[in-house]
Amino acid sequence: MRALIYDDLVRFYPLLDPLEDHADEAEAYGGVLLGEVPGAQSLLELGAGAGHGAHYIKRHFTSVTLTDLSSPMLGRSRTLNPDCEHRVGDMRTLRLGRTFDCVLCHDAVAYMLSESDLRSVLETAWAHLRPGGAALFVPDALAETFVETHEDHAGDDGDRSLRAISWSYDPDPSDTTHVYDFAFLLREGGEVRAVHDRHVCGLFPEATWVRLAESVGFEVATAQRPLPAEYADSGYTDTMFVLRRRGG
Repeated sequence: MRALIYDDLVRFYPLLDPLEDHADEAEAYGGVLLGEVPGAQSLLELGAGAGHGAHYIKRHFTSVTLTDLSSPMLGRSRTLNPDCEHRVGDMRTLRLGRTFDCVLCHDAVAYMLSESDLRSVLETAWAHLRPGGAALFVPDALAETFVETHEDHAGDDGDRSLRAISWSYDPDPSDTTHVYDFAFLLREGGEVRAVHDRHVCGLFPEATWVRLAESVGFEVATAQRPLPAEYADSGYTDTMFVLRRRGG
């Protein structure tokens, strides 16, 4: 199912997910990667979206390559991050033919719906890491800590405004997915319309993450990311997976 906020509604995306909200987490991601690979120069981000995180983390690297499945989202990132390379591609199958010191994949990994999907993106990270490099994966949720939740969202920019509620829930706990529904009220040019945007996302336990990453060849460790205080009981996980490709 096509996510409208990443396509037809992408002009409203910054109102849903403000740039400044990514500053702290990007610093945390950069700190973990540089701690694993001192002196790292090159970064590949899988599922970079509109480039909000990259806007902050890029200062730590000499070269940054941003990839995403959505051309409209990368279009916004090109405006925000003209100093980065941008490539459209599916993180499950992407092959750029070169390696990097570090690979980052954060919330976009939520769209891996099966173990096969998740293993494929882990293989993509492996294929693009030099020996001695490290990948950081930051899922939004893990199965063992997931809880149903909802959030309110609001943003304004000139004559464009967004009001929304999001509802994250798991209609079938026996499978590896959950649902993230958005109800948008969008105002543009004096007109207001209502839009429903459904996102189906993956949901895996920590043990599955570890098993699949190890099966690809990674050494696996975990770290904690900073979460705002209001997310304490939200079902968001603070667990990040640090994947090392030894050698070199």
